Parts: sequence; C-alpha cells; structure tokens
Amino acid sequence: MRSWQRHPLAQAALLALGSALAGPVSAQSVADLVQEIQALKARVAELEARPQAPAAATTTTAAKTAQWGMTPEQAAELNRVQLKTEALEDAREAMGFKGLKISGYVDPTYIYNKAQNRAGFQFLNRVDTNSGGDGYNYDNSYFGAAVIDFQKETDSGTRWRLTLAPNRGVGSVFDTNSPIHEASVSVPLPDSQIRLIAGQLPDWSGYEFLPATQNKLITHNLLFDFTLPTAYTGAGVELADGKWIYKAVLANMNTSQRSSGNKSPVLAYRADYAKGEFSGFGFAGVHGTTANPRYAVQDADGQALFPDRVGHDTRVDLFEVDGYFTRGDWTVQGQASVGRQRDAAIALASDGSFQDAKWWGLSGLVAYKWTPRFETTARLDYLANHWNGGGLLTFATADSRNGIGPGVNGDPQRGANRSALTLGASYLFNPSTTFKAEYRLDRASQPVFEDVKTGEFKKANHLLGASVLVAF
Repeated sequence: MRSWQRHPLAQAALLALGSALAGPVSAQSVADLVQEIQALKARVAELEARPQAPAAATTTTAAKTAQWGMTPEQAAELNRVQLKTEALEDAREAMGFKGLKISGYVDPTYIYNKAQNRAGFQFLNRVDTNSGGDGYNYDNSYFGAAVIDFQKETDSGTRWRLTLAPNRGVGSVFDTNSPIHEASVSVPLPDSQIRLIAGQLPDWSGYEFLPATQNKLITHNLLFDFTLPTAYTGAGVELADGKWIYKAVLANMNTSQRSSGNKSPVLAYRADYAKGEFSGFGFAGVHGTTANPRYAVQDADGQALFPDRVGHDTRVDLFEVDGYFTRGDWTVQGQASVGRQRDAAIALASDGSFQDAKWWGLSGLVAYKWTPRFETTARLDYLANHWNGGGLLTFATADSRNGIGPGVNGDPQRGANRSALTLGASYLFNPSTTFKAEYRLDRASQPVFEDVKTGEFKKANHLLGASVLVAF
C-alpha cells in the first residue's frame, strides 16, 4: 500500500490554521471558523491536484510517441532490424543473388529388362559408347540423373539459365561427355512479350517433359525416344500473344557445331494455346538438314561403308501435335507425330541406292489421383515404321535392343511396327520425395527383340522399373 505524503503547500496552510486557532477564540465566531476551515480544505485539495496534471500530460504524449503499441525500446529494435535487412539486400544484390533461383533433383532408378537379362540400379551411367556407355535406349534414357538448375532474371527482364546433368542430359547424348543440359538466355525485345532466345535448348516437342520431376512415369513414350530431336544450338524469338505462345529458332539440330561442308541450319518451332485453366494444345516442327546416321555405318572391322558420304547432312522434316486436359484428379494427354529423313532408311534399294526413312506414331496417357498423394498412370504408344526396312531419327541400323528394323529371316525391306503399354504408380511421400514404379510391355510386329540369354529373337519384351525422386 502506497503511503500518502503531504504537499509543502498543504503543510503551510495547516501552520496558518494553527496560528489562527492559537489566538483568542472570542475574536471570531464559530461560524466564521467553520467557513475558514472549509476554504482551507478546498485550497489544499486544489494544490494537491496540481502536480498530477503534468504527469498525465506526459503519459498522453508518450502514448502518441510510442505508436503501434511499441515501447521506445521496441521502436529502436525495429529500426535496427530495418537497417540490417537493407544491408543484407544490398549485399545479396552485390553478390549477384538477386533474382537467382536454384533447384535440382536426383532419381536413383532400378530397372529389370527381361530380354537383356539385366536387373539393377541405374544412376549417373554414361550414354556415350566411346566412354563405356551403352548408347541411348528406351530402357536407358534420361532417368537415373542428378540435376542442378540455375535460373536468374535481371532487373531488365533478361533471363539466364544453366542446367547441369552429368551423363544424363541432352549434352551427354549428342555431345558425348558434355554435362550441359541447357545453357540459354532470353532477352526482352523491347518488352517481355517478344524475346530473343539463344543457346543450347532441349527439344520442346510433344506432351511429355524430359525431367523426372515433370514426368509421371519413369520411361518415356516411343515418340519421345525415337522420333524427336535431342536439342538445338542456335538463336530465335519467343512471342507471347494472349493465350498463344510462339517460339522458333534457326539452329543446329543435335550438334553444337556443324561439320565441314554443312552450312544449312534447321528451322525448329513450337506454338502453344492455353484454351483455359484446364486444357490446351500445341504443335511443333523441324525442317532443314541434319546429320544422317546411315552414312556413318561401319563394317565389322570398323571401316566406313560409305566413306564419301560420311559427315554429310540430309533433309529432315518432322511435325507433331499434342494436347492435354487436367482437371481435378484426372490428367489426359496425347500426341501424334509424323517424320521423314532423306537417305536414312535401314535397307538399301535393290540397286544399292539409299532410301528415305519414314514413320508416324501416336501416344496417349491417362492418370488418376486416388488420393492427393497416390496416383496411377497408363500410357499406350504406337509407332509405324515398316517402310524401307525401318529407320527412325538417329536410328539407321537394325537395333535388337530397342526393336527397330526388319525381323530375323523376314523381308529386309519391311521394318517392324512398334507398340508399348506402360502402367505406373507414384506416391508423394513428402513434399520433396516421390516413389515411382512401373511395368512396361513392348511389342513389335516382327521378332526384333533379342533375348541375350538364349540368342532367340522375340516379338515382345518386359520391363520393370522403380525409382525414388528427391527434388528441391
């Protein structure tokens, strides 16, 4: 309990009252004394109230100064935090981190291939056959990768991208040991609606994406593996016009540098239309000249069969349309492709001349999410490739692993048509981890799959796959 202390002015008033009472009582009546006492009490009350007024005013002023319910100490701490934040932002910009995004993933994969009599993990394995790899195949495409992606956008709107994928990116497929999957720039001309694009760009055809983070299954469809380009090295433009996005480049296809005597690039283009929030379609094409693998075929001794043709490019024409519908738990995607390359067929004509490789194909995918974490997927592919003994883009000889070319003891002028049914499931274990599994049945119209254990050729092959995809 707080003790009450008399004010000095109140003490003086009481002394004056004592002096008055000390005089003769007869000098004034009792009524006069009562009035004086009441007056003195009122004066004391007034004097005692005066010191509290400045304190109340001070409190009001402090309340106005300490806004948002903060004390002066809290306001000072806020100022210090603001200064530190500004310093960190300045340092981040000075070191080039402003507008920088870093992402990546790894997806160790297990593959069982019945015809190849092989089962085991695939991770960071080489593609280049000259470096111990086994080439690009449907059971050994881009999965089993470790990828890191750097993207940066400057204040001017220029975008820069570098994606590294050692042994597993497009660079390792067409440029042997290159770890570069993508190295590109995008510059607004003069605004973000029209942009200059240049560098090494992975192919953009089809409904299926290359990265495992954007692919519902482990393997890719037949059209992706055998009928589409790998990458482009060149420059072009990208235009955004309402619901349409167009892009086109003049580039080298599947090579970072043209060989001697080859001067003509390809024109590669793509257009996408977003019909609404849930659906859209697009088309892509390539027209020009590119390397002809048929000219590079060697005999058993490693000697070129056509030394005068080695290194020469031939005409290629590719076109595809694709579309998608994604709403709720359902995803539906589809693609149709057609292609032709001059002098690239597997079989020679009866007079020994080269023939054109021709093909067309269809691919469709349906996926359904049973829960927000669990999804199942079915994909069906068909590839017609029977003309002139077969032959596909970059595949100009019979291939008993991928099922390309004429069947054993069959008509050498008739290649095998291919199909594949793939069933898969994925489970989102946590926001950065996905478990995948799939079963794939590949079939051909002729016995073109070699069973390496028995040496027999069959019309079908079975594949099982599983992977753990961890991304950030």
